[in-house]
Amino acid sequence: MYQTQKATEVRKNWSEFIDGVVREKPSIIKRNRDTLSVLSLEQLNFLLEGYHLTLKILSEEDGSFSGVLEELDLLANETNEIELVNTIINDLMEYADEYMENFAMYFNSPNRKKHFPYVYKVISQTESRNLLREDFNIYKVN
Repeated sequence: MYQTQKATEVRKNWSEFIDGVVREKPSIIKRNRDTLSVLSLEQLNFLLEGYHLTLKILSEEDGSFSGVLEELDLLANETNEIELVNTIINDLMEYADEYMENFAMYFNSPNRKKHFPYVYKVISQTESRNLLREDFNIYKVN
């Protein structure tokens, strides 16, 4: 059985611990009654690989385009599809920041808890808007 590491031992060997997580395998740490998992960003991205956002785009009668990110209930309307995707990405990044700033409230809210994997994926990819854009499954609805 995989053994958790004690926080005091991890603290004594912090550099080796980080090297082990990044280059070898994730780790679980126990401190008193708290247990936490530590993994590299590469390992995290692998875990979240199956979480994709669905953007449904609707052409409006006035010539504009409306879109909804189904998993997060984010809505936007713009004059063209490119601006719509850019607005959705901006709104998504703002929502992810707000979620993390108010994590206890959002995570403990029954209708928002399921957003957590998507939010965490977004914050792990904020260095590249292209990665966020590539993660969308885009559907046009008539």
